[in-house]
Amino acid sequence: MVGIGGIGMSALAQLLKHQNKRVGGTDREESPVTTMLAQKGIPVVIGHDQCNIPADTELLIYSDAVPETNVERVRAKEMRIPNLSYFEALGEVSRDARTIAVSGTHGKTTTTGMLAKILRDTDKEPTAIVGSIVQDFESNFLAGREDLFIIEACEYRDHLLKLAPQILVITNIELDHTDYFPNLEALQATFRKAARRVPANGVIVTNPYDPVIAGAISEAMAPIIDYTTQTVPALKQLGEFNRANARAAKAAARAAFPHLQEEYIDRALMNFKGSWRRFEYKGETPSGALVFDDYAHHPTAIRVTVEAAREEYPDKKIVVAFHPHLYSRTKSLLQEFAASLATADFALVAPIYAAREEPDPSVSNHVLAEASRKLGARAEAFDSLDEIRERLLEEPENALIITMGAGDIYKVAEQIAD
Repeated sequence: MVGIGGIGMSALAQLLKHQNKRVGGTDREESPVTTMLAQKGIPVVIGHDQCNIPADTELLIYSDAVPETNVERVRAKEMRIPNLSYFEALGEVSRDARTIAVSGTHGKTTTTGMLAKILRDTDKEPTAIVGSIVQDFESNFLAGREDLFIIEACEYRDHLLKLAPQILVITNIELDHTDYFPNLEALQATFRKAARRVPANGVIVTNPYDPVIAGAISEAMAPIIDYTTQTVPALKQLGEFNRANARAAKAAARAAFPHLQEEYIDRALMNFKGSWRRFEYKGETPSGALVFDDYAHHPTAIRVTVEAAREEYPDKKIVVAFHPHLYSRTKSLLQEFAASLATADFALVAPIYAAREEPDPSVSNHVLAEASRKLGARAEAFDSLDEIRERLLEEPENALIITMGAGDIYKVAEQIAD
């Protein structure tokens, strides 16, 4: 498995090992995820080299973040080893199972984790692949029956269409992955194809009154269940967006197993501990400021996370340290990002995390900070994560610090919190 340290790839590796396959892989750098895999008996080599492909390899699975020019992918092709992308492999292993796919722009991970916990706690023994480490399982993988799959499904590059779910959850639809989807209509078209693929005896769980979603489910054969009508108990997770995730998870659980008792579903939701990097409490700085970390990398996610923090801590100064993810996303949604950062009392903006992209000199963290200041925000661009770390340590006791983004900003939270 090339790119085995990816959050989805590492879960699939655990699933394959659970199925008694001989699994190993490579990744470009060590991480908490590669360490977890090694502890579970899955060998991981750090660094890519053509010699890493064993002669008896029967299948190579590659992360979608790994380019075709990767030396291991090239070598596997020379060796005529069959290869699959992560989502192609996921489609293969789940093909004969009853699959529940959780999709949407926001809330996929939390909804998937909540649903997996509900079905685990009610003795349905699901197998689950989640896009983060779920604290309740201490893993991004839950081992269960081979005929019941819960999968977090991403719309990027139409990956969602590699799956054949009987139950499709769509939490919401907003423009994202702008390096692939030129506009909201293109994104909506992918969800429309996904909805059409759900069989007539399946179910689509969503909010049918959302106008964007209504357009995406207009050609669906499967019946639609409105998750917004569900009532949910008090949660450990903050914010209305997490209550919406809980409603979606509850509706999906009831769609899968109509006879599940509500009290058991609610008990599972009440006890759900949450996931890594989802408004995760990290500790306090030496001065006593609270430190949280969140994966928010879209303007809406930033805004609702700040709102949830204000709701729970109305007397705190909300400080956001944001790591923009991708030049294309930052450029396409610049004004939306600027407005979301302006909802914080102070925003620190790190250099853009390029990930799979080449640098675009027309957009930068300085451009984003300036756009936010024009909206009346207190926003400042910094040239490194080290500078951000030092500045955050200056925040007083009444501050609540949230590191945000899909890049390496979480490391700053770990460095400043005790």
